[in-house]
Amino acid sequence: MAKRRRLSAPDATELQALEEGFAAKPTLGPLETKSSVPPIAQVAAEAASLNGMANVTDRVALARDQGDASRWRQAEQSGLLVQMVPLATIDQDYIRRDRLSEDPEAMSELLASIRSHGLKAPIEVAETDEGYGLISGFRRLLAFRQLAATDPEFSKIPAFVRTAGASENAYVSMVEENEIRANLSHYERGRIAVLAAGQGVFPSVEAAVDKLFAAASKAKRSKVRSFAVVHAALGDLLQFPTALSEKAGLQLAAALRGGAQARLRTALDGAEAKDAKDEWKLLQQVVIGAADSPRDVSRGGRPQQITRIASRSLPKGGELSAEVGRDGLRIELKGRVLNTDTAERILQLIARQIG
Repeated sequence: MAKRRRLSAPDATELQALEEGFAAKPTLGPLETKSSVPPIAQVAAEAASLNGMANVTDRVALARDQGDASRWRQAEQSGLLVQMVPLATIDQDYIRRDRLSEDPEAMSELLASIRSHGLKAPIEVAETDEGYGLISGFRRLLAFRQLAATDPEFSKIPAFVRTAGASENAYVSMVEENEIRANLSHYERGRIAVLAAGQGVFPSVEAAVDKLFAAASKAKRSKVRSFAVVHAALGDLLQFPTALSEKAGLQLAAALRGGAQARLRTALDGAEAKDAKDEWKLLQQVVIGAADSPRDVSRGGRPQQITRIASRSLPKGGELSAEVGRDGLRIELKGRVLNTDTAERILQLIARQIG
């Protein structure tokens, strides 16, 4: 068994010699690779260096984030970001729609597509004081509302949020969408031009046609103006306006410009046409008569302009509306039955009012 070695502490003289030896040790030469810097100092230096690099990296990242944030804000202000907008906050009647009816089969296909694959093209809305106003995507909004009735997942819809107040652009966007997706009928084109001008979005129907259908040929815009004449003169009485062919609409416009508005309105007023063909027969009789009769050039090229007063609901039921023409005033009450005494009092009030 090996003997254990006994350790003994060095005396003071030996310790003194060791200290003198360390003190006399030369500094590092240019070819030496080992550092004489104490380990703690070396670690501190390295940490400071890394911290400096980290600050540079952080500044670069911050600048990049600030740039991204700026671009994000610009995109948001330009309406280029898709936002999830609650259906309940969207006014679908923010602007007058150009399409009068929807194809049930096409709507069923759209519902099935959204249910299976989601919405591929967001709608467009404008921010308003009450929420959002729909610009384009009427069918998609209707589809989401139908789906939301049974599935809360569809309670919000992807939308581009545009700046409110750009009424001209809103109408142009709506028309362009429908022209690309499925052509509007001739009548719907003329109608939307009249409505947009009537709301003050454009100074005149002619200006509305030029702006809304800027990409169309001159001949096509001329036809749109003819159907605008038809809507302005007969739109409140026509039951099947979108069924009017191009030829029929142009004939009607020619008859209206020739002074047949009163006769055409009389033919439609109170008539109960079963279908579009039946309605056209009523109109055609007047159109043929207008074509056969000599034109009074003193009447000019445009039909008599009739200004319709917006209808208003009465507190006790019914709707009251009026239209003013060159030959007089017509007042109409719907949904309410008045006795002869009440009618007489109304006439007396009007007589006193106008003297």
